[in-house]
Amino acid sequence: MPEIETSQNQDELFSPPSHVRGMTKLDRTAFKKTVTIPVLKVRKEIVNKLMRSLKRVALQRPGIKRVIEDPGDEASRLIMLDPSKMFTDDSFEELGILKQLNVSPQISKYNLELTYENFKSEEVLRAVLPEGQDVTSGFSRVGHIAHLNLRDHQLPFKHLIGQVMIDKNPGITSAVNKINNIDNTYRNFQMELLSGEENMTTKVRENNYTYEFDFSKVYWNPRLSTEHSRITELLKPGDVLFDVFAGVGPFAIPVAKKNCTVFANDLNPESHKWLLHNCKLNKVDQKVKVFNLDGKDFLQGPVREELMQQLGPLSKERTHSVHIVMNLPAKAIEFLGAFKSLLDGQPCGSERLPIIHCYSFSKNANPAKDVQQQAEAVLDTSLDACSSVHLVRNVAPNKEMLCITFRIPAAILYKNQTLNLEKHEEPPLKRQRTDKSFSKEKSNCLDHVTENVLSPD
Repeated sequence: MPEIETSQNQDELFSPPSHVRGMTKLDRTAFKKTVTIPVLKVRKEIVNKLMRSLKRVALQRPGIKRVIEDPGDEASRLIMLDPSKMFTDDSFEELGILKQLNVSPQISKYNLELTYENFKSEEVLRAVLPEGQDVTSGFSRVGHIAHLNLRDHQLPFKHLIGQVMIDKNPGITSAVNKINNIDNTYRNFQMELLSGEENMTTKVRENNYTYEFDFSKVYWNPRLSTEHSRITELLKPGDVLFDVFAGVGPFAIPVAKKNCTVFANDLNPESHKWLLHNCKLNKVDQKVKVFNLDGKDFLQGPVREELMQQLGPLSKERTHSVHIVMNLPAKAIEFLGAFKSLLDGQPCGSERLPIIHCYSFSKNANPAKDVQQQAEAVLDTSLDACSSVHLVRNVAPNKEMLCITFRIPAAILYKNQTLNLEKHEEPPLKRQRTDKSFSKEKSNCLDHVTENVLSPD
């Protein structure tokens, strides 16, 4: 017999039965219980009109119909009410509409049977996991895949957690758990299938573009959607983008759609394959040149060759900007050294120098200053006059992902330059308000942080 629960404490009333605590293999039948809730009896012909006025007090539970037939009266219906807002006749604030429709405000009790389908995912997991432990109900959605990052105390329940995520989230058919850190070479990580189908080839929509890839073999982070848009908006039609660590194309493809010229590279053969596929899928394959090289080789090969043409003496009339995106936060700053003495010949005008967008992590109390100092150490020059830092996202407690943007100094980019770096002036990037996502505690150390960097008009 399902247990009868008459407590008015909401945490108890709509919690699964206590005997599911410690369950490691999901048994949906064990979640049955019966609770007593208030109901209002009304004539069936006025139900629709009345329900619009009873939204505040009507019961809202997954899979529960708020209006049911009255077993004892075919001409009437029972409206289920939320016991936390309505347990006595005096609880009605809607007496006016009840009187207008000639409905008695008298409420009755009704025994409602709850099943697994009527509990939310966090309610199921809170009831199953050890009392007082953190409950996982959030995940990153990548197409049909729920990507979790479980903590140690949750691992004994991992398969149950995965199945609950699938059950409670329409469209999710696979649940996986990250079991190691991102591999710095190919930017993917090992994952374990918790529940559902093994198919890791998925399709996602981001900012009106479609991407297909094997999630187990490439890097994809749905939390970077806003950052992809931010960089895309900085470029204008005719600009040039070099994407050093392009992945499956979330920077390259939107930028190419703006009628920009794009050179996109990734060392991972799987990323390279899906990048080509996604360029065709989004109909920009004629605008994107795709490479499968190490980042340094890409910079010192195709990028160098193209920059020599883009910035050479025969291109002085060109007004477009050149942007270089380096989204490999764990190591990208190390690759800045490839820009030192990269080009031969006479330096171009400072306003035509490439703009670098380089990503990095920081655990420093002053993350913006830390990232700038890291970049300066590699380039062996000050970036005070020509850089800004943007907070991308908080990755973990005391760990930030940031993007430093700067126009690379000619004295760094060109060989045999004797310019005095102390006197060399770069056009300052326009300062704007600091990013709202920085807390007030950090604001004192982030005065030079900007939310945006404009093209050099």
